[in-house]
Amino acid sequence: MTATPETVIAPPDPVARRAPLPEIAPEPSRPLDRFLVALFVIVPLLAVAAAIPVAWGWGLGWHDVLIGLVFYVISGMGISMGFHRHFTHSSFKANKPLRVALAIAGSIAIEGPLLVWVADHRRHHKYSDKEGDPHSPWRFGNDWKALTKGFMWAHMGWMFNPNRTSQQKFCPDLLADPPIRRVSRTFPLWVAVSLLGPALIGGLWSMSIYGALTAFFWASLVRVALLHHVTWSINSVCHTFGNEDFEVRDKSRNVAWLAIPSFGESWHNLHHSDPTCARHGALKGQVDISARAIWWAEKLGWAWDVRWPDEERLAPRRTGAARNRQLGSMTKRRSVKPDDRMAA
Repeated sequence: MTATPETVIAPPDPVARRAPLPEIAPEPSRPLDRFLVALFVIVPLLAVAAAIPVAWGWGLGWHDVLIGLVFYVISGMGISMGFHRHFTHSSFKANKPLRVALAIAGSIAIEGPLLVWVADHRRHHKYSDKEGDPHSPWRFGNDWKALTKGFMWAHMGWMFNPNRTSQQKFCPDLLADPPIRRVSRTFPLWVAVSLLGPALIGGLWSMSIYGALTAFFWASLVRVALLHHVTWSINSVCHTFGNEDFEVRDKSRNVAWLAIPSFGESWHNLHHSDPTCARHGALKGQVDISARAIWWAEKLGWAWDVRWPDEERLAPRRTGAARNRQLGSMTKRRSVKPDDRMAA
């Protein structure tokens, strides 16, 4: 789900859109773009590798944990609720302040500019686990060697592919939205905010350079690395292992242990069965934090036209193993919403 830095593309010409648009951008990504991807991937990973000896030498302050947790939640919800459910799949409509806030929040996850992220993910759904899917773990075959190679490709390797998904083909709606295009274009600014913000807060909190350095290490580098791996696991783990509660034409599966750190994204099987559904964890006991946040936004009047699970629509898609389990968020009405008993 992570994407590479973008080259800004102007909104599509209505005349040009009459002809079929290529799915791959004419120009491959620049070497500088691929270098930046490597930088954003490798540096946080090195921070994770150094975490144990650094913690042993420096210690880990509670303010580092708190700052890192706040930034993790904001950026993770920006990806799950914003980049994925709102911008990619239009699971709900949002007012302008919430829409811009979600765009910025997702950008500080440092998973690439919004337009690039959305274009890649829409192409993934069009060709899920088939030729054309940018990050399927099954692209090299089904035996263990091919799947091992494919797993690594789906987790990280695909980001270094010089071929870029065409934004004009896959997200003309966002290209035509000036505020969202502006947030995507200013991605380097949000990278700076994501990395330097925790250090600034940590330094002011402790009134020391030491506090700024520890916050930068834990709340910036380690936090970004953890969120990256959780997001990448939706591409790799959730298309390789797990349970299938709904019938799909690909290998998407549910992975329960990833549900909380991914804010509900790992209920991936229903998502691929019904991509526009605002709630991915629709079965009883499936915690979906992003769905709860959307529910609150709807209650506050910030979101509307939310596409909640529909029992009549989902029931025929359920597998035999799941058919006897009651849908946790369903009521007697057709269109239902999470109730107060659902964990969030």
